[in-house]
Amino acid sequence: MAFIQFTGVSLAFAGRDILIDADIKLKTGSRAALCGANGSGKSTLMKVMAGIIACDSGERALGKGATIAYLPQSGLVHRGKTLWDEAKTAFAGFVMMEKRRVVIEKQLESVKMDDGKTQSLLAEAENINEILENSGFWHLDKRITLVLRGLGFAESDFPRLTEEFSGGRQMRIALAKILLQNPDIMLLDEPTNYLDIEGRAWLEQWLRKFSGAFLLVSHDRYFLDSSVNEIYELFQGRLRRYPGTYSDYEKRRAVEIESLTAAYKRQQEEIARSEDLIRRFRYKPRKAAMVQERIKKLEKMERIEIPENLKKISIKLPEPPHSGRIALKLEGIGRSYGENRVLSGLDLCIEAGERLLVAGANGAGKSTLLRIIAGADRRHEGAVSYGAGVVSAYFSQEAAETLSGAAIGETNGGATVLSCLEEAAPTTILPRLRDMLGAFLFRGDDVFKKISVLSGGEKSRLALLRLLLRPANLLILDEPANHLDLYAKDILLDALLAYTGTIVFVSHDRAFMEALSRKTLVLSAGRKHRLHYGGYADYIESAEALKASAEGAGADGRNPPPSEADSPSSARGVSGAQSAREAAKKRDASIRRLERAEAALLERMDAIETEKRTLENRLSMTEVYKSGERARDVKTRLAAAADLDGCLREWERLSGEMETLKGWRAAHDLTCQ
Repeated sequence: MAFIQFTGVSLAFAGRDILIDADIKLKTGSRAALCGANGSGKSTLMKVMAGIIACDSGERALGKGATIAYLPQSGLVHRGKTLWDEAKTAFAGFVMMEKRRVVIEKQLESVKMDDGKTQSLLAEAENINEILENSGFWHLDKRITLVLRGLGFAESDFPRLTEEFSGGRQMRIALAKILLQNPDIMLLDEPTNYLDIEGRAWLEQWLRKFSGAFLLVSHDRYFLDSSVNEIYELFQGRLRRYPGTYSDYEKRRAVEIESLTAAYKRQQEEIARSEDLIRRFRYKPRKAAMVQERIKKLEKMERIEIPENLKKISIKLPEPPHSGRIALKLEGIGRSYGENRVLSGLDLCIEAGERLLVAGANGAGKSTLLRIIAGADRRHEGAVSYGAGVVSAYFSQEAAETLSGAAIGETNGGATVLSCLEEAAPTTILPRLRDMLGAFLFRGDDVFKKISVLSGGEKSRLALLRLLLRPANLLILDEPANHLDLYAKDILLDALLAYTGTIVFVSHDRAFMEALSRKTLVLSAGRKHRLHYGGYADYIESAEALKASAEGAGADGRNPPPSEADSPSSARGVSGAQSAREAAKKRDASIRRLERAEAALLERMDAIETEKRTLENRLSMTEVYKSGERARDVKTRLAAAADLDGCLREWERLSGEMETLKGWRAAHDLTCQ
């Protein structure tokens, strides 16, 4: 059994204890995550485990023959090979083994059968064959294609030179090579950072099937819950293990933190009383002994500290300006890049206060659509119309560099993180800036860092916070949680949930998507799009139920036919009758969900018709039509309210889906009679 083990490992840098008597063991089958506040030393711990950094004391043991692979957060660059050839280097060791196997075969032809060397060569050849078989070497091309496509590369990328790919894709190449190596132990430092939602889902599935051990760092709660069954928390150099999922860890840690916070408050009160007594009696001879006793007690006291990543901090966004009922309207939106058609004929109406998630596979046009909505891309077909009084604020990774790097740096070379925010913040928020910066991982002296020395991730966080301080009623957010840890994501999510304005956003963090979304626009290949009246979790549930219904219909003798996986003799071992019953339940759930969506849509159509009648009546009033300004205002609101055509198209789609599902149900019921 492969394993890696730490016993009593300690490490210090510049007088700071990074690891103190740390114990950890990963063995075949271990599925562990490493958690802790930003800067607590998680990456350093992984480097020590990988053998890149030597520890000051303690023991590091690696099982005999065990292979270990380490993926850093960033910084890897590949050059000089095509994507395919670079991925193929993951099998370099196995290629050498294959060459050795060929040599052994030739040697066996020349030795006598009773030669003692024969048995040794046969044993070596058998060992090589076993290793090559377990590694998947004999299906090399298939494995490379599977992994590269799973991580978001298209087959047209395979012949491209690696230096043509961005930094994020460079890290995907590095991850692909590790997965292809199939080591005994993997140490993955934020492997989901550069993956979209499909890539993360694929990696979850891959890790479930992985037979070795892994330790990973991730800021994606859903990914952690799906992938690991034990958590190691690093806090003030101490490493502690919590069995269970990340959610289990959070619940248990919350109880501990509540108790720790109460003890912290009691200790702070005791410290305050002692310091007050020392100040009052320091220079009184009769109290000298008591003062010295208090001073020694304070010096010996072991101070309680609350982990930064578990402190409860909240931020409140500025109150959004008032706007009309319609926040945004898109008509016939299309966009092409050369011959690549990304968006086509997209119509959409977003009402004030809605939280719309734009979802879809990588390359479906999500970021393109947000740039069009924000006015950053004007080379598109169709029209974008903001509602009355709408004030937008747009965040993207490119905007982060412009906002917090070049623009601020050029206008004020000495600008710091704190002065950057002070310049943008409303006066009422100034007293809370330090807390808000702390929530976005700028703590202590970090607030005095110059903009010019910030990393890309730090600039992104600062740009996002600066943008959120602006009073706006339409937030357009492209990957707002990309450079935030779980602690900062929760703070941002709470702030956005309390925000009363309109939000249009893209994210690849499933937990974030599910919590924030209330409506989902799904873009897909072929320039198709679908608007779902529900959050991302509801959309996924609906899509899975529809898929199950289609499979169930196939089992009832209708198209499509059942797949091999659905047959009674499949590995699932589920009988045809049981499968049909399960499909029927999911089909009924889909029908109920569609009926709820239809009822909400009909209610909305009634509200639009009522508002139109009200506005038309106002337009006929003398005091309105005689006032050019008031008449124009009513006409603008009337035009914004005229979205019945879009509602009717959506109602027809919902009705069509319900009729199909009910038809399948009726056919199934008739067959069962």
